[in-house]
Amino acid sequence: MAIIETEATLHEAHRDNHTHRDVNGGWLRPAVFGAMDGLVSNLALMTGVAGGSVSHQTIVITGLAGLAAGAFSMAAGEYTSVASQRELVEAELDVERRELRKHPKDEERELAELYQARGVEPGLALEVARQLSRDPEQALEIHAREELGIDPGDLPSPAVAAVSSFGSFALGALLPVLPFLLGATALWPALLLALIGLFACGAVVAKVTARSWWFSGLRQLALGGAAAGVTYVLGSLFGTAVG
Repeated sequence: MAIIETEATLHEAHRDNHTHRDVNGGWLRPAVFGAMDGLVSNLALMTGVAGGSVSHQTIVITGLAGLAAGAFSMAAGEYTSVASQRELVEAELDVERRELRKHPKDEERELAELYQARGVEPGLALEVARQLSRDPEQALEIHAREELGIDPGDLPSPAVAAVSSFGSFALGALLPVLPFLLGATALWPALLLALIGLFACGAVVAKVTARSWWFSGLRQLALGGAAAGVTYVLGSLFGTAVG
């Protein structure tokens, strides 16, 4: 009885500990990277304009315009990209569906050969392929997974991609504008808040990578800070030249 309890305990421990992080990123990856993109691009845009020695009202208008333009651009780009990808996948699924209907035995043999290539004995591979091919929809799902590497029941939504990209980009782009909207007239509060946001975004990215949170945070802080610094210098040079 003690052995059974020990085995059960080991099984439960294995079940609880044998989990993996979401290597595809799920919702976290696009949300964080969208916010990071909005933050870096709008911060760089605003510091570039500020380098030209313009009024803080101009900086605010620039930041808000950058937020709106970038968010709509991201949403449109994501919608078109995901919709095109989904249409391509659906077209390939239609091809596979027709092949399963017209040549079921050939498709069954093809599936068996895939299992054999992975080390399954020929007789067993044929039997497994035969049983899995009884249901046409199940056969389509299996062929899609094995040949195309996709899950027909888990295709991305263009609308969800567009809305999430719009929201995350707008949220990130809002950070450097926020101090001005709250009454700030100098650039440094916006820069400070944006740099904190960059570090936080980088730290959150560590959730979908193998890096430590502080390394990811400092790396993003350095990259975003460099982008802001370069655009500020360019803005100063352009402002001097135009003036």
